Amino acid sequence: MIIAPENFKDEEYYIPKNIFEANNFNVVTASTILSARSFAGKIQKVDVLVSDANAKNYDAVIFVGGPGASIYFNDKKAHELAKNAKTICAICIAPSTLANAGILKGKKATCWPSEKGNLENNGAIYTNEAVVVDGDLITANGPGAAKQFGETIVKKLKERD
Repeated sequence: MIIAPENFKDEEYYIPKNIFEANNFNVVTASTILSARSFAGKIQKVDVLVSDANAKNYDAVIFVGGPGASIYFNDKKAHELAKNAKTICAICIAPSTLANAGILKGKKATCWPSEKGNLENNGAIYTNEAVVVDGDLITANGPGAAKQFGETIVKKLKERD
């Protein structure tokens, strides 16, 4: 799970993370620093720096939203992780990172309303749904979809096993 160093959305990180752990998935948290701060001010220990992460080591790469997630919109390493992920997921504004990486062309996706234009401009087929699955791509539109997002990712990963 990739979080911003500051202002990642609490619900979009902690709710899916708890769902993953309850389903016996090991969660590795990545950011640009080793101690990140959520939108609500909660300090989160980071396991690996984004610069050191390798998508091939993980079943899924999940970009967490919140205002701080824009730090990854044009980050080359974030784009590399997105392109090389077995399953790629993003919630809230984070699908814009995927759009900017060029991996949403011709794919159905959703996001926070402010990013709809960016997704469409980068070739995504925007759908106004809470959670959208298109192959190994899973996107969600915001904190209200965090539980469904987490459950959908678990279902996808269990199907693959």
